[in-house]
Amino acid sequence: MKHRSLIPAFALALLVTTSFDSRAATIDIETATIADIDAAFASGKLTSEQLVGMYLKRIVAYDKQGPHINSVITLNPKALEIAKALDAERKTKGPRSPIHGIPIVLKDNYNTFDLPTTAGSQMLAGSIPPSDAYIVKKLRDAGAIILAKTNLSEFAGGGGSVSGATDAAVLKAGTVPNGFSSMGLQTLNPHDLTRGPSGSSGGTGASIAAAFAQLGTGSDTGGSIRGPSSANGIVGLKPTLGLLSRSGIVPLALSFDTGGPMARSVYDVAVALGIMAGVDPSDPVTKNSEGKFQKDYTTYLKRGSLKGARIGIARSFMGKDPEVDAIVEKAILTLKQQGAIVVDPVIYPDYLLQEKQGLLNLIMGSEFKAQIAVYLATLKPGYPRNLDDLVAKSNDPKFGYRSPEKAYALKYTASVALDLDDPVYLAAKNQGLSNIKAGILAEFDKYKLDAIVYPTSPRPATLIKPASPPAPSSGAESPTSFANETGFPDLIVPAGITKEGLPVTISFFGKDFTEPKLLGYGYDFEQATKARVLPKNTPALSTDTLTY
Repeated sequence: MKHRSLIPAFALALLVTTSFDSRAATIDIETATIADIDAAFASGKLTSEQLVGMYLKRIVAYDKQGPHINSVITLNPKALEIAKALDAERKTKGPRSPIHGIPIVLKDNYNTFDLPTTAGSQMLAGSIPPSDAYIVKKLRDAGAIILAKTNLSEFAGGGGSVSGATDAAVLKAGTVPNGFSSMGLQTLNPHDLTRGPSGSSGGTGASIAAAFAQLGTGSDTGGSIRGPSSANGIVGLKPTLGLLSRSGIVPLALSFDTGGPMARSVYDVAVALGIMAGVDPSDPVTKNSEGKFQKDYTTYLKRGSLKGARIGIARSFMGKDPEVDAIVEKAILTLKQQGAIVVDPVIYPDYLLQEKQGLLNLIMGSEFKAQIAVYLATLKPGYPRNLDDLVAKSNDPKFGYRSPEKAYALKYTASVALDLDDPVYLAAKNQGLSNIKAGILAEFDKYKLDAIVYPTSPRPATLIKPASPPAPSSGAESPTSFANETGFPDLIVPAGITKEGLPVTISFFGKDFTEPKLLGYGYDFEQATKARVLPKNTPALSTDTLTY
């Protein structure tokens, strides 16, 4: 696909910045929130068609040329046409919602009825699902424009993985490069092109950091929204299990899976969450959110939200990188300056740290084996129908599969995954997860905490090609999977940049359905620090601003 053909000839004329008077305002798409854009829409000086053109110019400049970030798998060829129709609708009927005419990107494991959904797999190339994912339909109905589908770690990373293996040869053979998929190939981190964007929502993370769209969606099973948010230096939310529907999102492990918003500001994440949340009869777990979800989370975004909040500091996840630690220490000082009651340290008991990763791996592999078959059964004829089909096709030399590591990992998963009626799986799901949740709740209760703060990742974005071979890991370095094993929400907010220009973020981890409080805390911290920066490899273009 020639991306340049999607940019209309009128773009230059539309994007000339003009000063009207001393009260003129300027929209800069790298820093503007949805509220800023809506104000420009309301003024009549900015149209959705213009805005889409501005973002497409950045994609053309930086995604498949220049630094070649390669975050986009599929561009929507009708994006400008849709924007033009929404502009006309705005004039006659007014906006449908705050995201009317706002360009977004979707992780390519969200079903779209009009664009392929591949889960990053060459084996699903060209697959057009029968309908939109529930969340996608809600976003479209609210007036969002799907600008692109983004790359991801294939089958959300854990769908065919050697995570948990202890044999060095197995780890070497089955560890997929950071940010690679057989469909989208390698996505680069816009802050440092030698680093990966993290997984599995790395394409969304990189594209939002590089300002290819206003906001995006990710999915999270063990940290897949939060890792990319941290590595790329943006805001991301892993919501409470059940707050958002998973219908139409390619499953990894439904005991843990959730979608979630990713953006450059807490405000935009809050806007998106209110539109995405809701009870979906097709996803019974969303029944838990009935009477608990909000239609407008922006009302909780107030300066001073941290004042009096009891914030615990989980120091068990520091001490791996001095620069990360220094930035986190500065963040802790900011929390205190904003009036938070900081409880430091909060120490997670060793049994929680040792148990969490093995439990995650066991449940994830077993559920993927069963649940991917349910999804594949919804596709048109000609595509694999189960895990065994994926293993056979990816390992068939005639197919020309582009990820030998993933082919090995799929085969490995098939060999170790348990059936869902296996007593070991059932014990892990029913007793193991209950133990984890009880242990985490005990931490909140012991210290009387409103939230726990920790460095999302104890190290900055890692090299795509590490200097040393992969080694067995207990998973104790980062606690992101605790949010999946408990079902609790986790909000990621930029905290600073290392000397090498790599982002560092902190996580606000809370009990279920405390998104309003977490978003308030994150907003207060964000406004006090203004720590997010535009990546150096995708700098501002002259067409990124409009004065009105």
